[in-house]
Amino acid sequence: MPAATRRRLYTTSGVLAGTGLIVFFVMLFGVLGHTGFQHFDQPVNEWFMARRQPSTTGFMIFLTIVFGPVAMPIIVFIVVATWLILAKNAWRPLVLAAAMSVGMVIAVTLLPVVRHPRPPVGLMLLQADTSYSFPSGHVVGAADFLLVLAYLIASRQRRLLVTLLLFAVAIAGTLAQVASRIYLGYHWISDTAASIGIALVMLGAVIAVDTARTVGIPGEQVRGTHSRKQVDGT
Repeated sequence: MPAATRRRLYTTSGVLAGTGLIVFFVMLFGVLGHTGFQHFDQPVNEWFMARRQPSTTGFMIFLTIVFGPVAMPIIVFIVVATWLILAKNAWRPLVLAAAMSVGMVIAVTLLPVVRHPRPPVGLMLLQADTSYSFPSGHVVGAADFLLVLAYLIASRQRRLLVTLLLFAVAIAGTLAQVASRIYLGYHWISDTAASIGIALVMLGAVIAVDTARTVGIPGEQVRGTHSRKQVDGT
């Protein structure tokens, strides 16, 4: 990896992690102090409640099951196991598994610490859940899985169109999961926003660790390689 590319990736890592920390702590302080962004919780939930329809509800339930505590570990296990079998090395699938594990440990640890109540049970479309809601484990899991997977694939392809497509799908999937959790009545917008902040920190950490592990190529060697290719006509 050329030195310029490494610097760019480290910068991207820092920006993502820094942005994620800012988003998370803004949400955290708002929830603890009942100030700031937390004031959007009730209006956003009311907006989603007013748009409930049978066809939409089915899709939202599907999303919450796919990224739930039962299906998500199975999906991750299948992806990681298949990747380990097919890949030339185990680095990327193990990084994905590690990022998912750390993200979920953070989410589970924060729940009893922040102690943010969920929306009223009467608004929940599935079974009642009286546990705490900050952050959303569903959103942390979905965002970690989709964003980290997108990076691990795109970083090896190194094609702009592929990168844009992968991250577009990852962002769309994450936002759909955010909508699902609010629509079904289990979370506030502050919960889900904080979860995205955690996922951005995890993505930044993965990029930094992956970049540090990648072998660097000095600039002169890169230019020399390009020159030889031009001489050889390749």
